[in-house]
Amino acid sequence: MFKPYSNDDDVLNIQGDALTVSNGTTRVVLNGTLELTRDQRGLKAALALKEAIDAVVAALQAQASLPAQVKDEPDAKPGIVQNPFQ
Repeated sequence: MFKPYSNDDDVLNIQGDALTVSNGTTRVVLNGTLELTRDQRGLKAALALKEAIDAVVAALQAQASLPAQVKDEPDAKPGIVQNPFQ
């Protein structure tokens, strides 16, 4: 089961990898395009998406004091990468 905000590792894939729900301790990120077709496959995808969103809402509502906004995390410090063409 997907547990929002519990770690920085979990990824939930819906309809293969059409839509990914990436977990994080400060944010959950949805990426992709999900087609909810009017068939059993569409229903299965819609229910998986609903379950993920319901879990996010429950996790947020369970937190006693939510900040107005999460501080943006700085980008990783740039490093030097060896040129593979030299």
